[in-house]
Amino acid sequence: MSMVDLVIRGGVIYDGLGGRPQDGDVAVCDGKIVAVGKVGALGREEIDARGHIVSPGWVDIHTHYDGQATWDPRMQPSSNQG
Repeated sequence: MSMVDLVIRGGVIYDGLGGRPQDGDVAVCDGKIVAVGKVGALGREEIDARGHIVSPGWVDIHTHYDGQATWDPRMQPSSNQG
């Protein structure tokens, strides 16, 4: 059985493309997602995500675009922060 850096197991996966969420695992190696679904590989680190949402990147659910509108002429999204 192969080894990856991280396996997030049993979460509810939202792929970010608008599809229906699915239960499954996500494997990460060298900072990149290498498998989604039923992952057989072992992870150097494993996270039990049962009962939790797993989504790509990060989600900023708290913004202050109202204030940003007064100083940022381009209204750049907060995803540019990292």
